[in-house]
Amino acid sequence: MDAQKEIDTRGLNCPLPILKAKKALAEMGSGDVLKVLATDPGSVRDFQAFAKQTGNELLEQTRAGDEFVHFLRRR
Repeated sequence: MDAQKEIDTRGLNCPLPILKAKKALAEMGSGDVLKVLATDPGSVRDFQAFAKQTGNELLEQTRAGDEFVHFLRRR
């Protein structure tokens, strides 16, 4: 999936991946896609809740080993 911006939050635990994603999304245009790399297993649940609360669309979540990739579309 193509993303306009990518942030690396690997090694960071909740709530830092969400806070960094929130900051990155604020700098992006409506409809732009953000790719977030994370290692915190809780980030799967956290990004689902974040999308519901903020109105940003969670497009996809994948796991490769102990890495998680989240794609969000800015509202």
